[in-house]
Amino acid sequence: MNELISQRRSPRAFDADATVSDDELRTLLEAARWAPSHGNTQPARFITGHRNSTTFDAIFETLTRGNKTWAFRASVLLIGCVVTTDDRGDIPNVEFGLGLAMENIALQAVDLGLIAHMMGGFDKEAAHKTFAMPDNARPLVAMALGRQGELSDLPEDLQAREQRERKRLPLSDTVFTGTWGESQFS
Repeated sequence: MNELISQRRSPRAFDADATVSDDELRTLLEAARWAPSHGNTQPARFITGHRNSTTFDAIFETLTRGNKTWAFRASVLLIGCVVTTDDRGDIPNVEFGLGLAMENIALQAVDLGLIAHMMGGFDKEAAHKTFAMPDNARPLVAMALGRQGELSDLPEDLQAREQRERKRLPLSDTVFTGTWGESQFS
């Protein structure tokens, strides 16, 4: 397995003094742009803001209280959105397209020595309104980007979560052959 995949994590300890350059952000979003999508419809769209910008602050205000306890230290906040229609009509599988784009960002972040943390905990309606999104746009996920910070900067409960062993279900529980539940790999 590629090391970018095994090294990818979702840390919350961001260095509040670090920055992500415009070139690094462009590289991350280029990685997203090259993600596969249903019929090459490319439904992924992004709102991005560097720390100390009005866009960063507006994204931050949409985050849930729990995410606000750490995300303020990120260098960049972004919201991943989908457009649901194009000139041909409804776009199928838009979530698939955005998910792949977000994963490309996360993996590219690892390659650049950055950290990324995706968040479902934000007010999607507020984001839609705040950023004057058109009716065919839907915000689906937020992401914090930056550089690794000190674990001690996090509240104690999050410090413990950051240090937990990274676990995944075994393939025997997730890959089947023949019938559902019949494992491909024992």
